[in-house]
Parts: sequence; structure tokens; C-alpha cells
Amino acid sequence: MSSIKKPPAFNHSNESAVPSGRFARLSRFGALATTVAGSVVKNGTKQLAQGKRPKLSSLLLTPKNALRVADQLAQLRGAAMKLGQLVSMDAGDMLPPQLAEIMARLRQDAKHMPRKQLLAVLEKEWGENWRERVREFNLTPIAAASIGQVHEAISLDGEKLAIKIQYPGVRDSIDSDIDNVATILRFTGLVPKTFDLAALLAEAKKQLHEEADYLREAEYIAKYTEALGEDERFEVPTVNTRLTTRGILAMRYVEGLPIEQMAHATQPVRDKIATMLFELLFKELLGMRLMQTDPNFANYRYNPKTGRVVLLDFGATRSFDEELVDGYVDVMKAAQAGSRSLMEKAATRIGYFDSSTQTHHRELVLDLMDLACEPFCTKGCFDFGNTDLAARIRDKGFELGEDRKFWHAPPIDCLFIHRKLGGLFLLVTRLKAKVHVAACAGCIKS
Repeated sequence: MSSIKKPPAFNHSNESAVPSGRFARLSRFGALATTVAGSVVKNGTKQLAQGKRPKLSSLLLTPKNALRVADQLAQLRGAAMKLGQLVSMDAGDMLPPQLAEIMARLRQDAKHMPRKQLLAVLEKEWGENWRERVREFNLTPIAAASIGQVHEAISLDGEKLAIKIQYPGVRDSIDSDIDNVATILRFTGLVPKTFDLAALLAEAKKQLHEEADYLREAEYIAKYTEALGEDERFEVPTVNTRLTTRGILAMRYVEGLPIEQMAHATQPVRDKIATMLFELLFKELLGMRLMQTDPNFANYRYNPKTGRVVLLDFGATRSFDEELVDGYVDVMKAAQAGSRSLMEKAATRIGYFDSSTQTHHRELVLDLMDLACEPFCTKGCFDFGNTDLAARIRDKGFELGEDRKFWHAPPIDCLFIHRKLGGLFLLVTRLKAKVHVAACAGCIKS
């Protein structure tokens, strides 16, 4: 019989039941739309009374409405919250400020499910005798995110485990959640009507169905570990297959500090960590062609005792074909050579442009590529702690995004690579690290 740990002072302040039924989730979306519409009528009437001619976009895109959307998606969790996080590309994104505010709120506002709901999930996944499958289980989560929350446990053979438990109803609600979020984005004007969301939404549904399958994630952990080889700079937790199901992922608990805490470490340590992360990025893209694409800081930890970076959460792992990788190699070579024409050729090869892309828009995209390659083209170390690169990328992205005639999404794989690169830029900037980025690439294909 396992020992179930129940702390005497359980904090319920960040606890919220997950609406698991289709009707319950739909009603939340309906209530949100009604609230936003009511806000529009109220504020519009007030402006009319003042003799003003209100614009619908300004009535919809208010700070309060942005927070209403963020709060409701955080309550729903699952695909609704995850899609909001996926839309954000962090550094260099092209999101309107109101939507960027929603994304920032979602990255910070993860709630965990009540204990009664947690116990129901454990019983469903592990059976009525689930307490006999572990020696100890801590009912208080140590982390919570969009799709699930994490608990500590001790296996029957004494190994410390991290148990990721999926929120109820997540898999069944993915398609409808994404459709409902898309409707809200359209309704609020956060995405222009001219932008074709179909391909992006289809890929989001596919990606989220994959992330919600913890058996698939367990397979990717094994695949990634094998591809990483004997690289002792990084540590990936092994999976306890006996306790893992589609809704529960059981892994060996790996010690480590939150990576952002290392911002207080010495400069050499910060530089070392950042260098390792850039070396990993190039190894994933150019060598393994297999990448963990979720840039959330929580997916990295650092163990000062071993000097290793701990890698977590492989639900968003993607493999890339050789043609795409070769295209990015050509972009980097063109950037180092300072050749705009070669960069445009490489960008076309990847799929950034099509026959309808105007010259002005091509130049803006190439400007963004130039900025993103700036650390790679710098001779010696690039000082991420003393640069406005992220702000310049963001501003150039806004300039491109504000032109509603150009809402052309690059290939889906590119968006995930952008998210990973943007997240890495933010992290090493937080660490105020100095990195010889070009050296990290090693031997790029000739």
C-alpha cells in the first residue's frame, strides 16, 4: 500500500476545476463571447453619448477584453490554452499588442485541478487500486501547465519519479476548442479576415493530439535520447514504462534548478550554459534533424553539481526533412557572406515566399532574417546582455504584421523552429550571456 502525502496546509488559491464535458466547455466559450459583446455595446453607447463615433476594432481590443480572453483560456486549459501559447513566437513575433498580452498572461497563469478531479484521473488511468502501484505519491502538484500537471512519487522499487497527469477531457476537446478559439480571434479582430487560418489550425489540431498522447511522448523521449548519443552535457529523464499510459507519463525525477535562476550565477557559468544551449540547437537542426520545439523556460533546468542542462517535456518534438535543413544552412551561409540575393534564394527554397509575394514584403522578411542571423554573423562572442536585438526583431515583425495584406504563414515546421530560436534568444538574454554563436554551429555542411 502506498503512502499518500497530504500536506496539512494545502493551498487552493491557484486551483480550478477543468471543464471536461463538451457542453461545459462550449458554454464557457459562449459566456466569453457574450461578455465581450456586452462590453462592446456598453462602451460604444458611452462613446456615442459623448458625441464620438466609435470604431468596432477599438471597442473589441480593450485591455479588459484581452484579460477576459486570457482568463477564460487559462480556466479551460487543454487545447484552448495550448493554442494560445503556440500562437506566440516570443521574440520577433508579429502579434498585435493586445494578443501578445493574452499570450504573456497564458504563459504565467497555469492552474491545477482540484484533488477530487485528480483522484478521479488517477483511478481512471491506473485503476481503483492505483495506490498499490507506487510506494508514495504527493497529491500536491509541483508544476502545472496547459495540458497537465506534475506530481512527485516514489516507485515500488524506491526510485523518485515525476508523474505528469493530463487534465480530464483534454484529448476529446482539442478540435472543438481550437475551432472555438479561432472564432473568438476572428470575432475580436485579433486576426484579420483575409488571413487563411485553415492550414495553421489543422496543424495545431494534429500537434495537440500528438502532445496529448503521453505514450507517443515516451517514444520520442527514447528516440531523442538515442539521437543525442553519449553527449554528457545534457540529461534526459528515462521513462517508467510500467506506470505510463496515454494520460500519465511517469519519468525518473531529475535534480536541477530552474534555468532562469542561473541569471544570478557568475558570468563564466552563464556563458557556459548559453553556449551549451546554442550547441544543442545546431545539433538538433543540423545533426539530429530532431528538435524539442517548445521554448518554455520550464523545459530546461540546470544541475550545478553535474554541470548538465536537464531537458524536459518532449510532447512538441518534431523531425525535419533534409531539404528544409539544407535551406536553413543556405540562409546562414548567405548571411555570413552578406549576400541578400543568396538569402532570398534560400528563403524561397524553404517556402517563405510564393509568386504573389510583393517585393516590399520580401525585403521585410529578409530584414528579419538578417536580424535573426546577427549573432551567428558576429565575429567572436555576441553579448546578449548588452543588445536590443530582441526589440529590433519584434519591431520589424510588427511592421510586417501590421500590413494586413501580407499575412502569409511560412511552412509549419518553420514556425516551430522560429519558436525554438525565439525562446532561446529570450533565455540567453535573461542570462545576460556572451556566446560565440558561429562556433556553436560547428561544421556546417559545405
